[in-house]
Amino acid sequence: MVFILFSGFKNYQTYDTNARIKAVFIYNFAKYIQWPSNYKDGPFIIGVFGESNVLKELNKMAKMKKINNRPLKVVQYKDIADIEKCHILYVPKKYSDEFNAINKKLKSQSTVVITENEGLLDKGAGINFVVINNRQKFEINKTLLKKKKLKVSNDLDKLAVRIK
Repeated sequence: MVFILFSGFKNYQTYDTNARIKAVFIYNFAKYIQWPSNYKDGPFIIGVFGESNVLKELNKMAKMKKINNRPLKVVQYKDIADIEKCHILYVPKKYSDEFNAINKKLKSQSTVVITENEGLLDKGAGINFVVINNRQKFEINKTLLKKKKLKVSNDLDKLAVRIK
């Protein structure tokens, strides 16, 4: 009987509120960025590289939300070679060593690569998550996104802690 009691609490301890916050940020980024016309057909695709609790949260959102009246599709990529055309690709911190290869693969595409490791904005990430005063924030590489034919709203600029 004691085992059942303790096993019931386990699920509550594994909930990652930070993953939920990042998923909401990623979803909202899509509202402030315009993609070129060849990205406007079909579902809005958010890719996640590797394993992440953010993937779980985005999958929950995809069941209920749309982006610009388009269905939201979340795709997990376990290998760089599998990465296909997507609007946003989230690269969790634990996969930062793969960033250069991922970025090289997506260099000519209009994909916003979102990272969460210091210094990756300067190495080619479009958006990078940072924590300042225990609060989730982000920095944005507007110059890079413009080169990728993406139009970023000035409203998103106002929310960023750093714009490159």
